[in-house]
This record gives sequence, structure tokens and C-alpha cells, in this order.
Amino acid sequence: MTTLAAARQPAGRARRDLRVTLGAAAALLLWDLSGLDLAVSAGFGSPQGFALRDAWWTRDLLHEGGRRLSMVVLAIVLIDCWRPLTRGPDRRTRLAWLGATLASLLVVPGIKRVSATSCPWDLSLFGGMARYVSHWQIGIGDGGGGHCFPSGHAVSAFAFFSLYFLWRDHRPQLARRLLVAVLLVGSLYGLAQLARGAHYPSHVLWSAWLCWTLCLAWDQAFRRQTLAKLDL
Repeated sequence: MTTLAAARQPAGRARRDLRVTLGAAAALLLWDLSGLDLAVSAGFGSPQGFALRDAWWTRDLLHEGGRRLSMVVLAIVLIDCWRPLTRGPDRRTRLAWLGATLASLLVVPGIKRVSATSCPWDLSLFGGMARYVSHWQIGIGDGGGGHCFPSGHAVSAFAFFSLYFLWRDHRPQLARRLLVAVLLVGSLYGLAQLARGAHYPSHVLWSAWLCWTLCLAWDQAFRRQTLAKLDL
């Protein structure tokens, strides 16, 4: 595929991407309004805390192991940018999408760092000291440690939505497989954090949405930049 062909977006795709993104945002807002975050956390926790907080599969396998897997995948992406491992996008495009991955890994944890929302395990309902305050009540403390919204750990999977966008113009089947893999791994990471009491479902879902939306905006900006260069 030529650079020009790759830069031109197939008809209707931008509208489809926008519909998916806005539809997901609407669904997440409805989830927030439902108040089901606490109900889900209560399924894993009790006044004595979260029994699975330090379980092998939640903490060691899917939390610590997940971080290591993310680092391995990021290393492979770096190598692929330096010396492409298979046919497909040119090096400039691969580097651009590495940038999108790194942006996700920085932006979402950056939001988390300034968030006043505490984790479920901090709530008095589950043996802590905090009260529940919606993450939409920005700047209002809940008496806990804060810095828990959105999910930072889930980003170690969802940041790789970038691979779907990287490959979908060149090898659509591979792109779809990568998308499914990212969604599955991110969901597993999210489930582990729910079971540990580290996050509510909304924290994980908003992390996924933020990473997806960042990649979508990155895709549009990169295409416009490429077409502008080709017009010079």
C-alpha cells in the first residue's frame, strides 16, 4: 500500500469510528448513573476487606505479571520500529504509533495522579476510612488516599489499541486479532483489580475509552499531517 493510499481514510470509516466512540461514552455515562460500581465491588468485598487483594492470581499473575508483559510488548514494538519484524507500515508510521502508545501510558496515569477519587478498598464499607464520592464530583475529597481514577493498570493493555490503528490499513485481519487480544487482556487486568478492590468497573471502562479516543484523535492528526506533506 502506498503512503498516499494509507493516508486516505476509507469512506465511512471516520463516521463509524465516531459512532463507536460516542456510543461507548454514552454507555459509560449510563453506567455511572446506574450506581452499580458499589454493587459490583460489594460482590468481591466485605467489611473485612477484599479477600482476593493479595491472592496469587490477582496480585502476582495479573497485576505484577501484567506490568512485565506490557514491558515485553513495548520492547517488541520498539524493536519493530527500529527494524520492522514483518511487512506493512513504513518506519515513520510505526514510530508515530509508538508515540500514541506512550501517550496513553502517560496521559491516563497522569489523570489518575491528580484524581481525588479513592479505591474501593479505602471505603469504610470495606474496612477503610473513606466514603463513596463519584469521580464526577471533581476536586471533592472522600477521606481516602485518592489517586484511583481511572485505572492505571488497565492502561498497560489498553495503550496497545495503537496496534490496531497501526495495522488496520495494511493487514486488517491482523489488526482485528490484535484488537481482540488487547480487549481480552485489558478485561482480565480489570477483573483482577476489581477482585482486589483496587478499582471500580467504571475506572477500567473509562481507561479503555480514553486510550481508544486518544488513538482515534492520533489517527486523524497523523493522516492529516501525512496528506499535508504529500501535497507540498
